[in-house]
Amino acid sequence: MAALGWLTPRRRPATARSVLAGEAAAEAARKSALPADESSLPADAVELLTAAESAGEPAFPVAGDDRAAAFFDLDNTVMQGAAIFHFGRGLYKRKFFQRRELTRFAWQQAWFRLAGVEDPEHMQDARDSALSIVKGHRVAELMSIGEEIYDEYMADRIWPGTRALAQAHLDAGQKVWLVTAAPVETATIIARRLGLTGALGTVAESVDGVYTGRLVGEPLHGPAKAEAVRALAAAEGLDLERCAAYSDSHNDIPMLSLVGHPYAVNPDTKLRKHARALDWRLRDYRTGRKAAKVGIPAAAGVGALAGGTAAAVALHRRRR
Repeated sequence: MAALGWLTPRRRPATARSVLAGEAAAEAARKSALPADESSLPADAVELLTAAESAGEPAFPVAGDDRAAAFFDLDNTVMQGAAIFHFGRGLYKRKFFQRRELTRFAWQQAWFRLAGVEDPEHMQDARDSALSIVKGHRVAELMSIGEEIYDEYMADRIWPGTRALAQAHLDAGQKVWLVTAAPVETATIIARRLGLTGALGTVAESVDGVYTGRLVGEPLHGPAKAEAVRALAAAEGLDLERCAAYSDSHNDIPMLSLVGHPYAVNPDTKLRKHARALDWRLRDYRTGRKAAKVGIPAAAGVGALAGGTAAAVALHRRRR
């Protein structure tokens, strides 16, 4: 895949593979971008946004600023849990893989819910599993199935508070993009369902509409996310100093550092510390636990962990 030539001078080193992944994600995002839906904002999200506005903060986003946009991380920022794990559950239901792979997904999701943060090794393992599963399948087939999986496992996991923040940017006339290590097809479905502009995600190679089982570049994680945002901003004529970015993870500090308005949303311990040191804005929409107790699950989180663990144990016993 030829370089797109969109990148502005970089402030920090980036590997050739992360640049390639970022450029591929930006190109895919622009091709799949759709107009925002005319859907109304949920009532509870409106209340959360109004409360934030009444806290005496300067008006933001600025209405009519077409050189500004917003970039939202997905996992644990917009949605509870990891999209790749929910997608895996849906594929298992449709018999794309066997019980031993489901056990692996169950343990990974249980760990993710307990820790509340991304771990590159766990996420890479999950993506490798997903690539082997979709190899040989048509892109159109997975997109269709992805719509069903969103309804089954993801729709009820959207954080209303983060959804309100995204809607504020849309109402101001700005574009809003998801930025995630999840497959770009899955991310695009979620973005469309939420009425957002589009999504930057990990691009899996396909030939004649069929997945090859390889990635373009590397997973869109950490520095690669920053490269994707930089490439998209250059292609769209955006001023990054006027843009906003939102994430829960310290892994996204490179992306957050690119923009003039970084937000730490449901932050992990490292990001919370970093955000406070740099006076970044913080938002925490998690319920059932104090924001300071990052990584300690609420009753619902413990239930999900127990459920995931029980599923793994049950499957292990059935294989014996």
